[in-house]
Amino acid sequence: MFKTKKLYRKTLLALTVSALLPINSFAATDLEVLRQEMDQLKKQIAGRDEWKVPNTLVHMAGYADVGYSNSGAANDDGSFNSGRLAPIFHYQYRDIVMLESELEFKTMADGSTATALEYLTLDVFLNDYVTLVAGKFLSPIGTFRQNIHPSWINKMASAAPGFGHDGAAPVSDTGLQLRGGFHIGEMKANYSVYTGNGPEIKAELTPNAINNALVDDVEYDGIDAEGFGVDADGNKVFGGRFGLLPIPALEIGVSLLTGKADVTSFENIGAYTGNTSTLLSSVTSTNYDVAGVDVSWRNKAVDVRFEYVQSKLGAATMGANTLASAKWTTWYTQAAYKIPATKYEVVARYGDFNSPHPAADRKQVAVGVNYLFASNFVAKVNYELNKNPNAGFNTDNRLLVQLAYGF
Repeated sequence: MFKTKKLYRKTLLALTVSALLPINSFAATDLEVLRQEMDQLKKQIAGRDEWKVPNTLVHMAGYADVGYSNSGAANDDGSFNSGRLAPIFHYQYRDIVMLESELEFKTMADGSTATALEYLTLDVFLNDYVTLVAGKFLSPIGTFRQNIHPSWINKMASAAPGFGHDGAAPVSDTGLQLRGGFHIGEMKANYSVYTGNGPEIKAELTPNAINNALVDDVEYDGIDAEGFGVDADGNKVFGGRFGLLPIPALEIGVSLLTGKADVTSFENIGAYTGNTSTLLSSVTSTNYDVAGVDVSWRNKAVDVRFEYVQSKLGAATMGANTLASAKWTTWYTQAAYKIPATKYEVVARYGDFNSPHPAADRKQVAVGVNYLFASNFVAKVNYELNKNPNAGFNTDNRLLVQLAYGF
């Protein structure tokens, strides 16, 4: 009897163990599958977190404008224009470096498309107060070129005289720049210092009336300060701007730029038949100096600004000929007022540009009415009263209409 019970117990134990073994085997398999699913879920969550806090940020901005212009001249019946498209790209890697670039596409009078690289820089964030900018950048001299020139920001449909290409204010440069900002007590300050390839100088020849291989006179024609990719004359410039905000609504800036420059080309040689390369090599280097002051004040619906820039070239020699010193001076003041409880804004600007060439001088009074569909989409209607103060030279007034969109 005892043996029978013992045998019964052994048999029952064997059956129980046999029954449990498949269950434990299945449980282990299920546990492994669950572990794999959890690992996959962790990877998915980590991927989602990476998008929330990415290492690389990509951003596209820019602006575009279209318009209409009519000078009222006998040969001008008015023209529509497609203006320009200027996409701006930003690619940033963490808080270390950012690439920024602006392209410009513009329809020309003959229907062709002009393409330009307005700027392209690598910005290295050294610390909270200093950023190293390397490449082609907008000139930090003054504020118009680096802050105001985009059409959706500029409250007028045109740049003030002397602040465009071939004016007194530098447009851009290629080199290295340090810029940033800091506090001085309760006040804020910003700065930029840079060195670059500098401008290229153009000159104009007057050949001898009897022997066209000889030169009777030579003078400066203009300053091209538009961020050249090659330093044609081997001379670097050094300068920058310091801005102070004694109160949040008011900014006062001072700009200085200095260096050496050479004549690199002749804009007009007339009937000259000699070797221009030989002439260029005989021109001595000259001093190139730029000074500027800017003031801006904004308070709710009112925006007032003033800017002055002077570019000066020292005297130089070209063999037996002398290039006299020359200067280009421009300034403007502008006031805008947004009418409360409406989308209308009125704006007025006075500008004065003086150059070594009487035909280029201009005094301008411009008035306009803007309609703000949104803060970044504006319609402008401007009228410019242009006058050349020199006897014998005339300029045309202009009606300008523009739609500008910033994105």
